[in-house]
Amino acid sequence: MFRPPSNLLHSIARSLFSCWLVATAIHLTADEPYRHGPDSLPNAAVPKGKVTDHVLEDSKVFPGTKRRYSLYVPAQYDGSTPAALMVFQDGHAFVGDKGDFRVRVVFDNLIDKGEIPVTIAVMIDPGHKGELPDKRGWKPTPANRSVEYDSVNDDYAEFLLKEVLPPINKNYKISKNPELRAVCGNSSGGICAFSVAWHRPDSFRKVLSHIGSFVDIRGGHNYPPMIRKTEKKPIRVFLQDGENDLDNRFGNWPLANRQMAQALSYHDYDYKLVFGTEGHNGKHGGVIFPDSLRWLWRGWQEQTP
Repeated sequence: MFRPPSNLLHSIARSLFSCWLVATAIHLTADEPYRHGPDSLPNAAVPKGKVTDHVLEDSKVFPGTKRRYSLYVPAQYDGSTPAALMVFQDGHAFVGDKGDFRVRVVFDNLIDKGEIPVTIAVMIDPGHKGELPDKRGWKPTPANRSVEYDSVNDDYAEFLLKEVLPPINKNYKISKNPELRAVCGNSSGGICAFSVAWHRPDSFRKVLSHIGSFVDIRGGHNYPPMIRKTEKKPIRVFLQDGENDLDNRFGNWPLANRQMAQALSYHDYDYKLVFGTEGHNGKHGGVIFPDSLRWLWRGWQEQTP
């Protein structure tokens, strides 16, 4: 009787066990809803930062647009040392304490632990044309959003540097060290975050993209070949997406994010790609948000404010 070698049996057993683990993990992930961890929940023992609301009445970069934004200033900021900076596109999706991302709560907790620097957050909405609606959000969808976010150019970076940040810099000390300046967004806001750092690594070097729209809307599908053909830039990139993200005439979002990751890998960028099972929403990105920030800001203590 033929008896396979013991090492072959062990190999087959390990393979079967690995397949069982993967199948079990997928089953559990699909059946169990994403739940926020303690870093996304308010803690009475942690100093609370302050959030204020503002309006940017006009823009030279995007003429005829108005927008609202919120400014988070951590309790630990005292003006003696420049703070780090993080800008969020579609700011209304990040500002609430009970939404997917909960910037104030998460920043309060992680700053208190020293896991991210003392960071001022700017949560800014896309531009509306005409009068601003009574409430922030998607009804109506900001008319200038795609122009600002999906365009593969440096216009939005210019907008941040010349129009958004100068009035904030008058009241707060913000680090000019690009290693202490990050950009984040969801969907079109995700590709926008990458565009800012890609075009202006002298000012922003950290990118957090959730369900990023690196597809053929306004040329975003060109980023992977651009990354491959361009000398490596000093930026760090975190990409999050879901296996059930969009697949339509503009492209396939999971494939597009994988192509971005492969292009970044080709040039040995400091990057991370994390996939969940969700679709085009913030459920998975919101739950892992504290861990995403830890990864993005790791080593911040070595930087000069």
